[in-house]
Amino acid sequence: MAKKSMIAREVKRQKLVDKYAAKRAELKGIARDESRPMEERFKAQLKLAKLPRNSSATRLHNRCQLTGRPHAYYRKLKVSRIALRELGSNGQIPGMVKSSW
Repeated sequence: MAKKSMIAREVKRQKLVDKYAAKRAELKGIARDESRPMEERFKAQLKLAKLPRNSSATRLHNRCQLTGRPHAYYRKLKVSRIALRELGSNGQIPGMVKSSW
């Protein structure tokens, strides 16, 4: 089980990303639009830099929804390899059988 503080930090980041997503997209659009004047693009870039760092989607880290483990994460199932094996052994994932040889 991951530290509660790390899980809480990740939840906080996700809320910030959701809150500022539209504003970030708008400012990025202005900054990348080459038909706009250079001063306007530069101002948009400065406004973008003033937004909170954690509002950027690149700062998010995938974590297992059951344990909070950040490594060995399966995106499709949103769980870690350890949680996946446990669920498979308990028969909670349809069609998954524990392999042994």
